[in-house]
Amino acid sequence: MARPTVEDTIAAIATAPGVGGIGIVRISGPEAESILQSLFRRHRRSDSGTEQRAEQPDFLSHRLYYGTVVNRQGAVLDEAMAVLMRAPQSYTREDVVEIQSHGSYPVLQTVLSEVLAAGARLAEPGEFTKRAFLAGRIDLTQAEAVIDLLQAQTSGSARLAMEHLQGSLYSQVNAIRDGLVEMLAVVEVAIDFPDDDVEILETDRLLEQLQGQVQQPLRRLLALAEQGKIIREGVKVVIAGRPNVGKSSLLNSLLCEERALVTDIPGTTRDTIEELISVRGIPVHLVDTAGIRDHDNAVEGLGIERARQKLEQADLVLFVVDAAHALTELDRELYRSLGEKQRLIILNKCDIAEPEQLEAINAEFSREFAYMAGNAVQVQIAAKAGQGIDALLDALYQVVVGTDEGLEELSCAPNLRHTTILQKALAACVQVEQTLVGQEPADLLAVDLQAALDHLADIVGLTTPDDVLDAVFSTFCIGK
Repeated sequence: MARPTVEDTIAAIATAPGVGGIGIVRISGPEAESILQSLFRRHRRSDSGTEQRAEQPDFLSHRLYYGTVVNRQGAVLDEAMAVLMRAPQSYTREDVVEIQSHGSYPVLQTVLSEVLAAGARLAEPGEFTKRAFLAGRIDLTQAEAVIDLLQAQTSGSARLAMEHLQGSLYSQVNAIRDGLVEMLAVVEVAIDFPDDDVEILETDRLLEQLQGQVQQPLRRLLALAEQGKIIREGVKVVIAGRPNVGKSSLLNSLLCEERALVTDIPGTTRDTIEELISVRGIPVHLVDTAGIRDHDNAVEGLGIERARQKLEQADLVLFVVDAAHALTELDRELYRSLGEKQRLIILNKCDIAEPEQLEAINAEFSREFAYMAGNAVQVQIAAKAGQGIDALLDALYQVVVGTDEGLEELSCAPNLRHTTILQKALAACVQVEQTLVGQEPADLLAVDLQAALDHLADIVGLTTPDDVLDAVFSTFCIGK
């Protein structure tokens, strides 16, 4: 089968599946306007208020029209609104048409079928955005930001995606590239005029420029990558402990709803319960697990085994103990089993615990387990009453981020693809530094500088191979 080309006119349903008031069929390409002309009948209202079919002159760009969508036989498929956005003032910089019909999937599918029959082909995943990239309307980092925005789970991840969509990463990478280009220009002059009496290559100045304009910004971007991963993907937080310490009550308090059953009977939770919450913009995947203990029940045993598996996968453990009673040997065994896993110690039922009991538990953790996981933070709560939950969320944020303020100013964070390329660019810049310090020939220095430039060009899509582009855009939904 022939490879799709940008000369094709493409179409797809641009709204998510499901019931909705409005659904959109999007068309892009050279035949978009003619397809609109063939399928859409404009209507207008007379002075008496009755609707009449209007003449079908050329559509004005970026103007919304009311009418009906018809099939090839002229039968009305649906009432709709339609807009034509002529090139280059459109998302793809091609002629783009959007038909806004009722949101029923059968209606949208019927409209799309007529569009395809009129000469368009079904768009591939991400093909509209890929055309915007190929037309130069956006760079590759902005294209990737589109999918990040579509998949954003919290306001924080949406904000970060929007920063990238507005070009924050592109501008920083471009500034680094400008520094390398300036250096390369000086080196190429030295190569072109090797016999001049004037010393063109000022090694100290080039080293200062390399470190200040190139290496430091590269290292800063790499340092932000881990925080960006947290904002995009979130963290998996597992609630663990022995039975009846209040794990399910804690989950319900964090969710502000009665999601898990809560009883006084040990072993009520037989399976994991997973939910998503946002903690200061960070997606937190909460997992409530079965209480871990010795058992003789096959179903409970499966739940406990699954709980142990989730603990292995956790980024952070909320280890819950019953503060109204002394620590048991099972509490101690479970805590030791966490190994070096990052954790918060949650002292639950503090509203009914005696002060002496709380002091004794705090002292035992401080004395016996201070060596584990960097002297883990202890938080006192009363899950059923909803007390101490805000303090717990603050502590959770600090442990995950490492600071109170770490993500508040974050406006640019590379993803995994960016990070891999930035590491290669930094390695190339280290080689540039070694070449400068070693007083190597200018032509070798030019080769090293060009290698660093090539890596940075990959990030924004100037030299990115087709297979990488295909992999990036294949993660999009059809219609975007």
